[in-house]
Amino acid sequence: MKIRAAVLEEFGQPLEVQEIDLAEPKSGEVLVRLTACGVCHTDLYTASGADPSGYAPTVLGHEGAGIVEKLGPDATSVAPGDQVVTLFSPQCRECIHCLSDRTNLCLAIRDMQGRGFLPDGTTRLGRDGEPIRHFMGTSTFAEYTVMPEIALAKVNPEAPPEQACLFACGLSTGLGAVMNTAKVEAGATCVVFGAGMVGLGAVAGCRLQGAQRIICVDLSPGRLELATAQGATDTLVGGPETVERILEMTAGFGADYTFEATGNVNVMRQAVESARMGWGLCTVAGVAGKGEVLEVVPRYLITGRRVAGSSFGGVKGRDQVPEYVERALAGDIDVGAFVSHRITLDDVNRGFELMEAQDGIRSVIEFA
Repeated sequence: MKIRAAVLEEFGQPLEVQEIDLAEPKSGEVLVRLTACGVCHTDLYTASGADPSGYAPTVLGHEGAGIVEKLGPDATSVAPGDQVVTLFSPQCRECIHCLSDRTNLCLAIRDMQGRGFLPDGTTRLGRDGEPIRHFMGTSTFAEYTVMPEIALAKVNPEAPPEQACLFACGLSTGLGAVMNTAKVEAGATCVVFGAGMVGLGAVAGCRLQGAQRIICVDLSPGRLELATAQGATDTLVGGPETVERILEMTAGFGADYTFEATGNVNVMRQAVESARMGWGLCTVAGVAGKGEVLEVVPRYLITGRRVAGSSFGGVKGRDQVPEYVERALAGDIDVGAFVSHRITLDDVNRGFELMEAQDGIRSVIEFA
């Protein structure tokens, strides 16, 4: 079938919205009609050429929600008409990682996905007889996409698509970093560095876990206001003195849990140094640039601080994303506050421009 999609032809250049070919789903695959897709920093990161694993041409986009249109052979876990959230982090429920409660990093299709292919080593996207590689196994900057069924989370059909799609990446990453990776305990003191989509998700997660104090740090007073609305008890405008200020606010000890959601290695170091001596845990969810290194003074670790990484918040997507969506529908998470701009597929590059200008939290592409 012919579809319209936003294609990354060359790093550092605007995406080109054009007509391309989409083949039928093969075994274990599903045809999804996109209804909404968030414009995430990871898409911009890859488009810029900063991602060392990036490639072109490809159809970007991974924060999608849509409707199942057609099943390939052997696909049984979803049905036509189901509302689904796309998962760049799949869940096969069979590999050694899926069977462990220690990680969400499914191994089933990881190699092929990382190279831009579907599980059989080929693509469903093409143009003039030449293949176009998939992005993160999703490629949701498009009217339709074909994905493995193990990378789709069936969610409540009552969930608004422009909100459901945010659980495909940023929001779940923040929530999960708190709930799954750090396992924040009730009564804890937490510091969240960054009040973008991931950081605000982390603030909400700390609130849902019953944290007593939630300090949010960002450069934008406007974003800090959003953090307060999500449950932050204190806010700080970030700067060189951030660690000292956090220590002052916590009787000189630091926080039980800190979360880094900026991708800036200098901020990562602040998050480590703001963690409490004895048992403080720093969870890093931000993605740093190519070749960047996090410097940690060893004595911070020797005196009891720990550092953990968190990919997609440790979320096992097919199981947990539907649960998060239900919590949003129950009013536990104000997802609507994160949708700053509604745009069309033709405006995808404007979505990048708004992100670079830090105008709002999420631009969401809505499909007719």
